[in-house]
Amino acid sequence: MIRVSEILPAGSWTAAPADRITLDREDRHRRRAVLTGEAGTAFLLDEPVAVHLRHGDALRLEDGRIVEVCAAPEELVEIAANDHAHLVKIAWHLGNRHLPTQLMGETLRIRRDHVIEDMVKLLGGTMTVLQAPFDPEGGAYGHGQTQGHNHGHGHSHDHGHGHSHEHDHGHHHHDHDHG
Repeated sequence: MIRVSEILPAGSWTAAPADRITLDREDRHRRRAVLTGEAGTAFLLDEPVAVHLRHGDALRLEDGRIVEVCAAPEELVEIAANDHAHLVKIAWHLGNRHLPTQLMGETLRIRRDHVIEDMVKLLGGTMTVLQAPFDPEGGAYGHGQTQGHNHGHGHSHDHGHGHSHEHDHGHHHHDHDHG
């Protein structure tokens, strides 16, 4: 089976693609998979570690052909706020819950979740439901993406300093006015 020889980041390639593959967010996070493009091109992605393929990336096959990666539309909520201060506060709360979030400049996008949508309303955000590709921001520590509370690394080893890496995710404290 033909293999992927190189992953080309979005914006770094200009050749006409021989095929296209459309995947949702989870399916774009892979280490090893047999994939088939829309035109029938079957190929093997086999990376040493899991990679997060982004919308607009390309996969160069061993024979030089290019397969374009497209993000499948998903049911999302686009979040807006009255001003940047409120949007930053909402973004902080989403990050505190380790939610995959797409930064859109003046808005944020998340997957639909009624509990989080209620929280956003309490924080003064407005929401629009839409179907769109979801390409959230990657993880801050080089892990490629955020994945709920599954960080992909353990904290059972000694870091040689005197503080805990435990998290309290009870979220019982609210420092904002609900009036």
